[in-house]
Parts: sequence; C-alpha cells; structure tokens
Amino acid sequence: MAAANQFLLYECAAGYALFQKTEGEVVGAGKVVEDSVATYDAFSNVVKLVAFQPFSTAEEGLAELHAVASGEASDALANFLELNLPKAKKKGATYQLGVFDPALGQSLGARGIVCNHGQSVKELLRGCLLHFHKFEASLKESDLDKARCGLSHCYSRTVMQLDPNRQDKPIMNTIALLDGLDKNINQFAMRVREWYAWHFPELAKIVNDNIVYARVAKIIRVRDNFDTESQENKDRLTAACGGSEEIMEEVIKALKVSMGQDIAEMDMVNIDRFAGNVVELAEMRTRYCEYLKAKMGVVAPNLCALIGEHVGARLISHAGSLTNLAKYPASTVQILGAEKALFRALKTKGNTPKYGLLYHSTFIGRAKDKNKGRISRYLANKCSIASRIDCFTEAGTQLYGEALKSQVEDRLAFLTEGKQPRKNIDVMKRTLEEVTAEAAAKASEEPKKKKSKKEKKTEAEAEAPAAEAAAEEPKKEKKEKKSKKSKKPVEDAEEVVAEEPPKKKKKKTVEA
Repeated sequence: MAAANQFLLYECAAGYALFQKTEGEVVGAGKVVEDSVATYDAFSNVVKLVAFQPFSTAEEGLAELHAVASGEASDALANFLELNLPKAKKKGATYQLGVFDPALGQSLGARGIVCNHGQSVKELLRGCLLHFHKFEASLKESDLDKARCGLSHCYSRTVMQLDPNRQDKPIMNTIALLDGLDKNINQFAMRVREWYAWHFPELAKIVNDNIVYARVAKIIRVRDNFDTESQENKDRLTAACGGSEEIMEEVIKALKVSMGQDIAEMDMVNIDRFAGNVVELAEMRTRYCEYLKAKMGVVAPNLCALIGEHVGARLISHAGSLTNLAKYPASTVQILGAEKALFRALKTKGNTPKYGLLYHSTFIGRAKDKNKGRISRYLANKCSIASRIDCFTEAGTQLYGEALKSQVEDRLAFLTEGKQPRKNIDVMKRTLEEVTAEAAAKASEEPKKKKSKKEKKTEAEAEAPAAEAAAEEPKKEKKEKKSKKSKKPVEDAEEVVAEEPPKKKKKKTVEA
C-alpha cells in the first residue's frame, strides 16, 4: 500500500490554508522536523502551499474562528477541504490531514476526512505560522499582524461576553453618582440650616425640606432688607415655597417677629453661595434621576417595572453587571447588600438576614412584620426572573415586569386578606400572548413606514404616467367615436355578407 500523503490545515486570521508535506522521510523524526522549521529555505523543502481561501469579511472570519475554537467544522471549511483534498469523501483515502485541535479533527472525521494531530504535525504547523507570509505572496507580515490584532479583539469581546452595546455600566455610575449627590446635599443643607438659623431661627420650624429652605434663604437673605409688602417678593417667595401661599404667609409673619441676631453681609454672601450649591446639586440630582429612569427602561425594563429604577439599579451595581445579576439565584438576590450580616449570623449561628437592598422596595414596607420575610423571598424570585428576561431576550418590552408586579401584589393581598392569587403558569401564558401580539403589531407597522419613506419618489414617478394617460383618454374616446361612425356602413355590409352563406347552405340542405 502506498504511503499516505500528509496534508496540513492551517487556520489564520486571513483565511484557511492547506499545505502538503513533500518529504516523507522526516515523519517521526522530531529533531529533523524541528531543524526544518528553523528557516524558510529548509521549511519550503519540507512543505508546499496547496490552496488558500481568504475570508471575505471580518464577520466571516470571526464566525469561522468561533467554529474552530469550539472544535466544530463549518460548512465553509468542509467545502474548502472537499475541493482541495484528493478523494476526500471516499473510504480508504490515501491521505491524512494534520490538524492542531483534536476536537476539530473529530468533527472533520465525522465528515469522512482522516485526521491526525501528533507532535510532528504540531511542529509543522508551527512552521506554517512562522513562514506563512512568505508562502503567500499576496499577504504581507504587517497585514497579517493587523488582521490578528483586530480578530483577537473581536473574539475576546465575544468570549468574555463584553457587549459594547450593553448599557449597564452607565447605570452603575449614575446610581453611585446619585448616592454621592445625596451625601453632599445633606452636608451642605445642614451647614446652611445651622448657619442661617442664627439670623432667622424660625424658618427651620416652618420649612422642613432642605431644598426649599435653601431657596427661601437665597430670596430673603437679610431680614431687614426684605420688603414684606412687595407683591413681587411675595410671588418669588411663593414660588420658592413650592407654590404654597400658606407657607409664604407664615414665613412673612415670622420675619416680622423674628428673634434672630443680625448678620454681616460677608457672612450672608457665604450662606448665599452654599444655598446656591444646594439648589444646583438638587437640580443635578433631578436630571440624573430622569436619566436613570430612561436608561433603566432601555436596559432592564422588566426589572424597572417590578421594583423601580432606583432599587433595580442598586441591584445591578451591587452584582457588577446585569449578566451577573441574571446568573444569581433568587436566594442570593434576596440578601444582596446584607453580606456582612449574613456572615456574622453564620459565624455566631444566629438568625440570617431576611433582605438586603430589597428592603428599599415598597412591597417590603407595606407588608406586616411577620410577612416581611415571605414577601422578600417571593420578590427576590420575581426579580431573578425579570433580570434574566432583560438580559437574555432581545424584545424590549416591560409586559413581563408588569405581570410579575401584579403577582407580587396578589401575594401581598393573599398574606393580608387571604385572597387566592393566580397561578404563575396562567399569568406567564397570558403575558406571552400579549408580547407576541405586540411584536406582530410592530412587525406589521414597520413595512408600511419603510414603504412610505423610501418609495415617495417612485410613487410620484409612477403616478405621473397614469395622470398623463387619464388626460389622454377623453381624446382617444373622441377619435374612437368618429372612427366608429365612419365604419358603421362597412361593418353592416360585412355582416350581411357573412350572413348570406349560411342561408345558401340551408337552402341546399333543404333541396337535398
């Protein structure tokens, strides 16, 4: 039996290459193979390039790399080998294909291709990696380096599940920024209250909100300089008090009988500056809250509909990402944020915590003390489901979150009033039907919108000949009427001539 031909499959960032070993004597001689790989001149005497199939696009290269890394033979690779290998589909073929990955060899073996992956094959493939740019003249070493770099970045992003379009990182930054803003607002407002209270102590009892207190302090400033009879000042003070005229009147009454000490203008400038900082930080916090709500509606709409944007963002931030939160079981979601209490309870063999960050949810606050643990466990279960739906589905809908929220409401009513809740399978089936109907409605609306936008010009061009034809129809009808009038005698004569022969035939038949 003739010696089997040895082929080598080399996968690179630019495409697939097939080499053939020309010297059969070096098989099994490891030292000889290593020496032949050292230089291109020696290696070119050992192998030769048979075929090369480049990747047409970067997406195709990434897909083929995924297939090779998972040990699967793609259709493109199978077609490439079928075209270039001798009798690749017949039994008893006189060749062997050397591959680096044993799993890929098994996948190709299932397609009828005999593969091997010994040490000598790996050494030869290492030589192909070193000297491939010299075998293929159309490729430069710099181009191969760029292709490897770009493909490696794309592959790393997909393997590590780093989606550039994922927007959970801004959510984590926003909720951290909101926590910092709350801390700064409280500190500055406390300083403003304590400082301005020496001049106007009665204001602290009338106005409880820190932001409103800072706005009122900026408007009144020094008591003696504020005109309480001016309608303009009253309107400004009413707007600062949130539109409440009652609070405005109380403030003016307190101004007239205040027992505070006088304050210097220099101190008032600093108080005014601090109060302005409090107001600006409060406005910034409002903007970031709106941004967080909009972002949560895009990234995690179901989780946001279930427990709100703030608690949902805190869960995502504490887990590290939406993907990590989706991988957590419900028992872990329940105690997120209470890790210290959990470990302390395990160490001292005491009672474990019932909830962590979920304590800020309104459902926990509405439940009775004896039912807080049950509601927390049930809510954690629904949060786990909502996060998985948001993470692993492409449909951007919050119908699932609303259905899960209604289930938590039913469970809360069951624990307080004894009302029997709906079954989970019935709720999910109904929600799935609603989501399917909504997706079908969107799919039916999209083609209409696209057609109306893209084919305006074509429709106008198509209507122009129709309008011309409609304008020419009356002229054609007039011409046809004239032609019909002129042709009527001729047509009558033809009809008579056409009718006469049958009459003669009838006479002949009668005579006969």
